[in-house]
Amino acid sequence: MHTTQTLPFSKMRRAAGLAFLSGELPFDDQGKIPDGITAQTGLTLRRLAATLGTAGLSLADVVQATVYLTHPEDFADFNAAYLQHFDGVLPARATVVAPLVVPGARIEIAVVAADRES
Repeated sequence: MHTTQTLPFSKMRRAAGLAFLSGELPFDDQGKIPDGITAQTGLTLRRLAATLGTAGLSLADVVQATVYLTHPEDFADFNAAYLQHFDGVLPARATVVAPLVVPGARIEIAVVAADRES
């Protein structure tokens, strides 16, 4: 398994009043990916929330999300799981169906958040 320490990108960068987070995948604490889009969506969003938290931000600060799904038939269940993690105004979002490089991953999400410190 690759980690962000072995791949050539930053997990998060801040610039121009925004925090840009690289695509997040649904790895659990043991480096495994759970089955099913509902579990994978929840885990991916919790991981994004944890990264945002290191910068004093939360999912409420997300203004843009780009979602990659491997299976178009997952769209409805993904949306239901996604909505459980956002209150109030939803971020702008693009959802793309595409293969992912990590076997077993059905979802990857990258976000941009308004950075309160900039």
